[in-house]
Amino acid sequence: MLRIIDARTAGPVPAAPARRAPTRVEAHAPGRDTTGLRVLLVADLLVRALELDGTPTWALLTGDEEGTRLGEDAAALGIRPFEDGGAAGSGQAVHVVREGGAPPDGVTVAVAPVDPAGHNPDDPDALRLALLERHHHARVELDARVLDEARGTLARWRRAVAAWARQPSRPVPGEVRDRLRAAWEDDLDAPAVLRVLRHVETDPGLADGARFETYAYADRFLGLDLTRDLGSPA
Repeated sequence: MLRIIDARTAGPVPAAPARRAPTRVEAHAPGRDTTGLRVLLVADLLVRALELDGTPTWALLTGDEEGTRLGEDAAALGIRPFEDGGAAGSGQAVHVVREGGAPPDGVTVAVAPVDPAGHNPDDPDALRLALLERHHHARVELDARVLDEARGTLARWRRAVAAWARQPSRPVPGEVRDRLRAAWEDDLDAPAVLRVLRHVETDPGLADGARFETYAYADRFLGLDLTRDLGSPA
């Protein structure tokens, strides 16, 4: 079961109290900057994790006058579209907000800020990975080195996934699948998911077909488009 840390109590709570009942994920964007994008990214991860658990979701964006332009920035990061928060209705909801703000009435996920919080850089794929490398409760320090490392990791993984896809398919090992699910069900722990992928990348006991299926499965949560280069020349 997916559990998150509720900002109101600092304790863990189920993200979907009524299992498999429809859940609203309401992102409260603080503005059109990288911290606002991080709020939307965490909401996107929450939606993905709930859907992987079989929970129907409804993603809403509230609280920003530049919602259209912020939505365009978010789409470049692979964040799926949000509906206008003015359409919010009844039913259970989880709010995703910037850390330090007054939490809304209901279960709330607080997201730490990004420094610098200016507009997103030219490489949104690298930005997404750089933000995922740190837990959403931890402040992110963005600089050229961090983004270069993320860019290099993405390029290496996409090449590897494309190469592994040419080998006979193998299922995701049960122990690896359990570790991935345990990570994202523990307060959306994206850094732990990435650590599992780094282990899978170099584990000599795994077949390449199993590596491919593992990366494709984990990407349903991470949203890094790791299979983008399938079919490209070796």
